[in-house]
Amino acid sequence: MNCSMHRIPMAAPDDLSGLRRLVDNGHLAAADVVAVLGKTEGNGCVNDFSRGLAVRELDRYFRTLLGEDAGSKVLLIMSGGTEGVLSPHFTVICRTRRSGAPKRASGGKALSVGVARTPPIPPENIGRATHVRLVADAVRTALVDAEIRRDSDAHYVQIKCPLLTTESVAEAASRGTSTVTDDTYKSMAFSRGASALGAAVALGEVELELVTDEMICSRWDRYSSVASASAGSELKHCEVLVLGNSAAAEGDLVVGHDVMRDAIDVGAVQRAAAAVGCQPVNASAELVQVFAKAEADPSGVVRSRRHTMLSDSDINHTRHARAVVGGVVAAFFGDPMVYVSGGAEHQGPSGGGPIAIVARRVDASRPHLLL
Repeated sequence: MNCSMHRIPMAAPDDLSGLRRLVDNGHLAAADVVAVLGKTEGNGCVNDFSRGLAVRELDRYFRTLLGEDAGSKVLLIMSGGTEGVLSPHFTVICRTRRSGAPKRASGGKALSVGVARTPPIPPENIGRATHVRLVADAVRTALVDAEIRRDSDAHYVQIKCPLLTTESVAEAASRGTSTVTDDTYKSMAFSRGASALGAAVALGEVELELVTDEMICSRWDRYSSVASASAGSELKHCEVLVLGNSAAAEGDLVVGHDVMRDAIDVGAVQRAAAAVGCQPVNASAELVQVFAKAEADPSGVVRSRRHTMLSDSDINHTRHARAVVGGVVAAFFGDPMVYVSGGAEHQGPSGGGPIAIVARRVDASRPHLLL
């Protein structure tokens, strides 16, 4: 397979003009699109309808262009919240397949993409062990789809997951079942946490036998180093996207990752960039996109200094965290059009989160880029 990635600015959540231009001018084949990740300018909370607006317009566009069946298969993953310098945009991921072995003079591996979906998750199972198992199965399916044969070659697992609404909590209660919480905002954390643990189980980072309803959003020492989960009301199932490096792929893109230990861990950004040869100076690869998770440290401190993210009554802590991590990443690369998602439950260590970087190899003969 050969994978490509395009960053497209948006003027509003329903602005598809940039995508339309690329398709109309022949720079992007709509039939090759497997996923669109968006950073929309809402609040990123339960009532962030900017995500649903973007999904509606994208879904309509692809179904009209490709037909109902093919159009419905494109994964549409929207993450709300562009606080600070973060710039609203779409990341369009394409994949083509052909018969025969990959043709790369240097050998090695290139960016590979896999996708999968879970079945619809009933409200009573959101944020619980059943949710974890369903996501784990979907991640394994996506790994096969990407032809990634080693867990260590998977560098980023993006999961879009559902949340609880007042209506779905009431519907579950009418059937005599209970939900993990009746607080719709807290349900986002439980859903993200269960989704991340599903990726951890699939990739051997957490044993399935250790996963219980009680440990979700409580055992912070159990986490995935590559998962990024985002919850929204615009879907009832989970959408799973895996990015990794595979010997079955060709092309000039490569992905690597590291784990930020806290919101200002620029060292992790530098290590992830170095893994793919993408540095601000003396680069052997150029930046294509950055994917990062942001979380406010539950201890209330960063590097022994007190912060007020968790006690601010005006602005939600996930919004603070996105702004901080977005600023760190944007400053490092000199580009604010990066994908930073808030809420990192079981996604990296407590207060930190994974960061993945996709880069384009300038010199494919550089051995350190052959991951």
